[in-house]
Amino acid sequence: MLVVVHNQYQTVQILHNQVPILEHLNQNCTTVFPVLAQQFPNEILVWCHEKVVPNVNFKAIENLLTLENTMLSFQPDGTFLPKAIGYVEDSVFINFSKKVKQPTWQMSSYCGAMATNVIQQIPAFFWNKASLDVALHQIAKTYQPLGLFCYSEPQLLQNPSEIIPEAIAKANWFQLFEIVRLHYKWIWSWLLLFALFWFEKKVALFPFLTNIFKKKVGSNVKSLSFCLPNITEVSVSDKTVDVVIPTIGRKEYLHQMLLDLSVQTLLPKNVIIVEQNPDISSSSELDFLTSETWPFAIKHHFTHQAGACNARNLALEHISSDWVFLADDDIRFEADLIAKTLQNCTAIETNAVTLSCLKPDERQTFSHMMQWSTFGSGCSFVKRSVLETVQFDVGFEFGFGEDADFGKQIRQLGYDIIYLPEPRISHLKAPMGGFRTKPKLRWHEEIIQPKPSPTVLLYHLKHHTKEQINGYKLVLFLKYYRKQTLKNPFTYYKKFQKQWQISMKWAIILQQEHEK
Repeated sequence: MLVVVHNQYQTVQILHNQVPILEHLNQNCTTVFPVLAQQFPNEILVWCHEKVVPNVNFKAIENLLTLENTMLSFQPDGTFLPKAIGYVEDSVFINFSKKVKQPTWQMSSYCGAMATNVIQQIPAFFWNKASLDVALHQIAKTYQPLGLFCYSEPQLLQNPSEIIPEAIAKANWFQLFEIVRLHYKWIWSWLLLFALFWFEKKVALFPFLTNIFKKKVGSNVKSLSFCLPNITEVSVSDKTVDVVIPTIGRKEYLHQMLLDLSVQTLLPKNVIIVEQNPDISSSSELDFLTSETWPFAIKHHFTHQAGACNARNLALEHISSDWVFLADDDIRFEADLIAKTLQNCTAIETNAVTLSCLKPDERQTFSHMMQWSTFGSGCSFVKRSVLETVQFDVGFEFGFGEDADFGKQIRQLGYDIIYLPEPRISHLKAPMGGFRTKPKLRWHEEIIQPKPSPTVLLYHLKHHTKEQINGYKLVLFLKYYRKQTLKNPFTYYKKFQKQWQISMKWAIILQQEHEK
């Protein structure tokens, strides 16, 4: 293990297996890291501020970094970047808990660790920074979508709640605009400038101009090569799986989906089907559940209450296997889907994955296994132990956001959600069942209709910062202006504000109902 101790500006001590290295002292960390990585391959490089050394949990680090494609850091209070980063990014990686392990590209010089084999592959451009925090942020932001797992990990410290203020670095406006310009489309620098002025009455013109002509880190950045376990050598014959399927009016599609499950190389133990039909005089139409023989147990529940959130919650009350496959009723997949997915989960030591789920004519955009920013309630595998304290929030019923909210609940427990490009699921996007009726939501009675949907704002209220909410509002205002017929900007602004306020009113009502 390599340990680099710094004072925010320079290295003050370097150790290799507890033996001091006298070279590279009093040099910038960003120039020392790649040099040490070349000298000491196949090692773990740990960095920390000199004031933090007594609190670093060195004994735990090797167990925390069992996968080479992992980058860890921890800062017990706040983040390097100001909250204004929320104006340009509304993902789960911005607002996260410090109490448990959390996925984020916001790294810290306070304390951290990663493999020297990974550091070796990172181009010199990223290390050509005066600030270690800026370098770590840009590396994580660039390579997280390419398979680098980046986490805020409190177990790096023996006492994660101990705060040493002088060891905490804070970005200035120049560093914020540099990161935004290099890692987002150019328009976001303009939006950040405007948001700071509009919402905070701050003028950041000089930092904006200093960075506006810099080039975005392009797609020509090469992927990193990681030494990961071979999934073909992973045995999952002892694993059990339950499949959860809500369905409504898609008899033929569900039948075909069950046929796909029946030929799996690793068969599910239970298939839990919640069939919905809001017609109170109706009964089940799924006769094939009993007229045909299936190689797994089928737990069939029929309800007159429509809604996928309620249906999935009903199904989750009956799970009993090690893993749960949360599935839609209109998907198709190969016979090795379950086995390959569980092999991947076991190999990369994860408790939740979302699979590639595209329409038959849709091209796959993401080809790398990576940390996922949302969740797919119709194409995901989750360990049963993770699901014991989470459920789908019925406040999102018939709206938008229940998938993302469910994923956020999982992350708040300290679990990550990994996207797997393989094996793939084909989503047929079947038409809605013929007996479905469009639900009449409470806000449909409003004279001024809400914009956006109250369920969208509900998700923002539950999980996002004030800056993220304001950033979303600004982007929605600009996008919607181009699509509607009202072109007088002042009249449009007044209308938009009224629609936003109605949406916020109902979002708060939904949130309060959930908290009761």
